Amino acid sequence: MIVVTTARDLVRVMVSGGRLCTFVPTMGALHEGHASLVTRAAEIAKQRDLTDGCVVSIFVNPTQFNEKADFDRYPRTVDADLALCERAGASIVYAPAVGDVYPAGEQLAVPEVPAVATQPKLEDAHRPGHFGGVCQVVKRLFDVVRPQVAVFGEKDWQQLQVIRAMTQQLRYPIEVVGAATVREKGGLAMSSRNRFLSEEDRNRAMAISEALCETWSTATPTEAEAVMRQILAVHQIETEYAVVRDAISLVAPGAGPMRALIAARVGSVRLIDNVAWRPAGTV
Repeated sequence: MIVVTTARDLVRVMVSGGRLCTFVPTMGALHEGHASLVTRAAEIAKQRDLTDGCVVSIFVNPTQFNEKADFDRYPRTVDADLALCERAGASIVYAPAVGDVYPAGEQLAVPEVPAVATQPKLEDAHRPGHFGGVCQVVKRLFDVVRPQVAVFGEKDWQQLQVIRAMTQQLRYPIEVVGAATVREKGGLAMSSRNRFLSEEDRNRAMAISEALCETWSTATPTEAEAVMRQILAVHQIETEYAVVRDAISLVAPGAGPMRALIAARVGSVRLIDNVAWRPAGTV
């Protein structure tokens, strides 16, 4: 595995000069959920005979944090991250400094954010400006790495739809693949934020996945939402949203695929999770 810290060195070590690789962008503090993304991307690269294999970026992006305090406290675990990347099958790790991604004196335009980044009133309402920062950094990374395939986790479901829509808007020849959420024992979705949970709060947080699973026994979106809120309230979890939406647009559910989504605070830690949803009894 090769580790580089500048875009110039990344281009230098890529045999193909781009387009013959898969890509997993991360902010570090990696866990087994990230490892599953890297493994998936490495497998795709092997299947397609992409000579540069799987490229992973590790970059804590300041433009997608609403508060500087959150950016400052975001865990930096570079040595452990590199070990995980190598174990999971990464070929190249790009771990740049802020100045390499956002060069001094160069104003990187924020691409037009798609409707799914502003209309659902989910993450966009609770983290204003977040998806502008996500789109800005992902476009920059796509322009540097130039992958054939990019792999993102389904836990950040709205982000996945935003990236897919942005990629289509920009007409980038990049396939955006979603990878299933990896869960801890008990059902809690793996997250870099889980390390901030106390033992008591970790046990309470399992109610989030429980609430999502309970929606599978409901017949309507309204009933599903009521069940989620009831379970979270029983466990004294502060709910930001617990909704069923169209899986792609994330606005009101219709006849197509649907998703149940939760954002909640357990103690001081904000967690998100989601599952596919359909009325009980349907095939």
